[in-house]
Amino acid sequence: MNVPLADITFTIDGDIVVASVIGEIDMSNALDLGDALAARLTNESRGLVLDLTACEYVDSAGIHVLYELHERLRNRGLDLRIVVGADAAIAPALEIADVPRAMGSADNVQAAIASLRG
Repeated sequence: MNVPLADITFTIDGDIVVASVIGEIDMSNALDLGDALAARLTNESRGLVLDLTACEYVDSAGIHVLYELHERLRNRGLDLRIVVGADAAIAPALEIADVPRAMGSADNVQAAIASLRG
């Protein structure tokens, strides 16, 4: 899926949806991105792994959408894990906004999947 400034690829690992975002998340595409992510989850899904390791930029609108997505998923009984390495371009912004602690994070996709299944 292509959201202006960002490309999203989806894979399925059993009952977990893995979404990888490449590019930027900002006010021009954040809402579309959040809707696209939520729409991929079904009643059989356990949760979503959001891989942001290749995301180059996120602004406050993007962070806000991450929190909204987290709440939407919780309301559906689903979990979210964020994957972003310590050296990723957006890691400092996510840390300042407390995203890794608030939503749960992992260093890689496999660890995030294991965390959701644990």
